[in-house]
Amino acid sequence: MSYGDTEAVRGIDLEVNRGEVFAFLGPNGAGKTTTVEILEGYRKRSGGEVAVLGEDPERAGRDWRDRIGIVLQTCRLDPYLTARESLELYAGYYSNPRPVDEVIELVGLAGKADERTGKLSGGQQRRLDVGMALVGDPELLFLDEPTTGFDPAARRQAWEAISGLRALGKTVFLTTHYMDEAQRLADRVAILAAGQVVARGAPEDLGDRDSQPTVITYRGPDGEVTLTTTTPVQTLNELTGRALAEGFGLDGLEVRRPSLEDVYLELTEQPGNGAVEQEVPQP
Repeated sequence: MSYGDTEAVRGIDLEVNRGEVFAFLGPNGAGKTTTVEILEGYRKRSGGEVAVLGEDPERAGRDWRDRIGIVLQTCRLDPYLTARESLELYAGYYSNPRPVDEVIELVGLAGKADERTGKLSGGQQRRLDVGMALVGDPELLFLDEPTTGFDPAARRQAWEAISGLRALGKTVFLTTHYMDEAQRLADRVAILAAGQVVARGAPEDLGDRDSQPTVITYRGPDGEVTLTTTTPVQTLNELTGRALAEGFGLDGLEVRRPSLEDVYLELTEQPGNGAVEQEVPQP
């Protein structure tokens, strides 16, 4: 996707498998929303080929739209409609919607079905957003930064609702800049920087995390100690054995391996973001 001489999205090449939760990560301005809008058919691309559920979204019609559900970054619900009325309204837009009562149960709003949406908590409103994306019984859901601005409790509620989509056999394309969210929800992730994919694979495998050194920190008799090791089990065994033998404590003992956030920051903060893409082979 180009705007004049500026390439906002530079030749992204990826596949999303049926039935998986795929997380699309990247800082603000990386091109996530532009890419999602192209996939949803709301933005015309400058070039390249796109197939979503076997069709080009730019040319797809009503039947194709019946097969997708969308949760935008910000959804404006009518505050005077109840949760049930909101779902009934959206159900009318689809050819073969799911029963509204069933959707209410799926998103955990059974106790709030007749509550006006303006009185729902942030987490409950996001559950309703997911419900309105589900009510058409889509095969594929696009969730664009679904928990931005949420407090921790509301984020956990939204995560539960999203996790339930996998159990329903849905495919989910999730954009987020929260690493814990991607780690918790996604089967695979792609990291976007400056309009191009710089890494992709399972969250636990990106950046060769399994082979990276482990950092062990603790407070011993002589103060703070930091150890870096590629054999953490052996090092911990020797360390605890020595502590027991010499009678000193290991206050604040912490064992830390590189996190998805560490990998993300390394890949997205490089000057010019000129990294060669890292791809983890699939088994």
